[in-house]
Amino acid sequence: MTMIGFPPEIADRWSLTNWQNAPYNRWSFQHMREVVPTARVGRGTDAARPLQFAPGFDEQQIVWRLDGTSSTVAEVIADTYTDGFLVMHHGRVVLEQYPYGTSPDHAHMMMSVSKSVVGCVVGILADQGVIDPAAPVHRYIPELAKSGYRGATVRDVLDMRSGVTFSEEYLNDDAEVRLLEQVIGWAPRTHPGLPSSMYDYLATLSASRAHGIAFDYRSCETDILGWVCERASGVRMADLLSLLIWSRIGAEQDMDAAVDPAGAVFHDGGLAATLRDLGRFGQLLLDGGRLNGNQVVPAWWIADAYAGAPDSREVFAASGNDTWMPGGMYRNQFWLPYQGRDVLLCLGIHGQLIWVEPARHLVVVKLSSWPHPQMVAKLLDTFAAIDMIGFQLSLG
Repeated sequence: MTMIGFPPEIADRWSLTNWQNAPYNRWSFQHMREVVPTARVGRGTDAARPLQFAPGFDEQQIVWRLDGTSSTVAEVIADTYTDGFLVMHHGRVVLEQYPYGTSPDHAHMMMSVSKSVVGCVVGILADQGVIDPAAPVHRYIPELAKSGYRGATVRDVLDMRSGVTFSEEYLNDDAEVRLLEQVIGWAPRTHPGLPSSMYDYLATLSASRAHGIAFDYRSCETDILGWVCERASGVRMADLLSLLIWSRIGAEQDMDAAVDPAGAVFHDGGLAATLRDLGRFGQLLLDGGRLNGNQVVPAWWIADAYAGAPDSREVFAASGNDTWMPGGMYRNQFWLPYQGRDVLLCLGIHGQLIWVEPARHLVVVKLSSWPHPQMVAKLLDTFAAIDMIGFQLSLG
């Protein structure tokens, strides 16, 4: 365990070099505001939406893992570096766990689950007529007219189908995803010539193919979307998140939003929230974006995510992601992991997810601190455990 003592031993302290790595990330993912600069996303002044609890879920149900061995739901939760696990069925909490010392009022990093929240901001602004998904992004951000994003539409970026070159190889220190972390201050600078702010860096990206023709998961797309939202609305993202979503879902706690040296929110992976509040967000999605008679996220936006574009599954399969998510697709900053079965998935590295399955009235939130950014076996074992949870609850 790290960060224990007054002060902790030097070898046990987090640093910009190690805070995203094991074992340090078990502490740092639960203390983001102590590691990087953050802005407050206010929960508003209304009372928190009360959660109803219905305990009694059997965690000893058998799960078949990716390697063919059998396990239990409880063992999968324990074996996948879980920091928080929440299951809601018909809007009631049937399972809530904090295996490694966090608590219901403690925010945890969401990583790329953040993308789905920002995607909902885009949907709300599109519904208000503030953003046109068919418009080129350089209409809102003229600085991008000379970059690789010239000609890419908001829709291209929403579905990660621009032609911009951006490597998401997390274990390659020279990949653009890691260079972006140096720009925003999440990692030591090893490339002194990098710009001093995220938006300046995004304007330097080039394109290697035509826009709209292929899916390629790239975090920079969400950062472009966040920039578009700010320019189109004239409101900073931390305030947009509060105004349009966080103050309207009955959240118990404020959300944190990591910011770069210029004060821009790190839209693609910089949000942190409590397990319960993420459950509330998932329930909002399950309920078609509606809460207490108010439409928070447009119902048509969520329906469009489930439907996808006519070729969404085709381009997804061509990208190679079909090997671990066969029949899946990506739409509106959500993953849709199955064909013929509606599941909306918000997914982040190191094991963060929100699972929304309307047919089973099921919302599952998992917050984790995997030792590596991507661990497919642990993700698919988690899917198997969620499947068993949903099956058991549907029998009741």
